[in-house]
Amino acid sequence: MSNWKKRLKAGALALAALALAAVPYSPKPEGGAQRQALGGAKIPAGPYVALTFDDGPKDSTTPVLLDGLARRGVHATFFVIGENVEGNELLLQRMEGEGHQIGLHTYHHKSLDRLNAAGFYAEVDQLRATLTALVGREAFMLRPPYGMMNAATQARAAAPIILWSVDPEDWSDRDTARQVAAIVDKAQDGDIILLHDIYPASVETALQVVDALMAKGFHFVTVEQLFAVRGKTPENGTVYRKLPPSSG
Repeated sequence: MSNWKKRLKAGALALAALALAAVPYSPKPEGGAQRQALGGAKIPAGPYVALTFDDGPKDSTTPVLLDGLARRGVHATFFVIGENVEGNELLLQRMEGEGHQIGLHTYHHKSLDRLNAAGFYAEVDQLRATLTALVGREAFMLRPPYGMMNAATQARAAAPIILWSVDPEDWSDRDTARQVAAIVDKAQDGDIILLHDIYPASVETALQVVDALMAKGFHFVTVEQLFAVRGKTPENGTVYRKLPPSSG
C-alpha cells in the first residue's frame, strides 16, 4: 500500500474513532441474565463478582472452560486478542450464543500507551471490525494489554476501559491451589477478577473459584451485567476496576 493510501486510511480511522467516542456505550440487548437484571421482577441480593479472561481464545483450553461454566450456569467476560480469533471464530460465536460477554484486548497484544493514533486505531478498530463481523454488533468494552494506558488511550478508546481489582497473577505459575486461595480469600462484592483462559491450570482455577464463591453466596455476572445490577451506565474512556454497591 502506498504511503498516501496509508495516511488516508489512518485519517479515516481517526475520524471514525472520534465519532464513536461521542456515543455512549450501549450493551447488547440480548442475554437472559442481563434482561433479568434490568427488567426482572426481582434482582437477587449480592454479592456479585465478574469473572474475566484475557488473551484467548485458545482451542485447547477455552472450550473446556466454556463447558465448565455452562454446567454451572455462569457467564463470564472474555477480552480476546484478534490474532487468536483467527481460526477460532466458532468459539467466539459460541461465547456470544451462550451469553458471555466479549471484549477488546487489541489485535496483537500491544501496549496501547506506546502507540500513536494510527497504531492505536489499527490495533483496536481492526479487532472491533473482526468481532462485529462475527457477532453482528459494534459495542465492545476495552481492556488494554498489561493494563497499560495514558490520557491518549482514554481519549481514543471509544469504549469503557475495564481493568480489575483481583489478580492472582496466574501467568506467573501453574499453581491452581495458590491461585484459588488468592482469589477466594480476597473477593468482595463488586470485584472484577482477572484470569487467562490460555492456561489449563487457570481454567481449573476459574472453575474451583466459581464453586467456592457460589458456596459463599456470590453471584457471577458479566461486566455488562455488573453495571446493570448497580444501575450504572459505563462511559467511553472511563476506567473501571470494580463496581462496589452504592454508598447512597
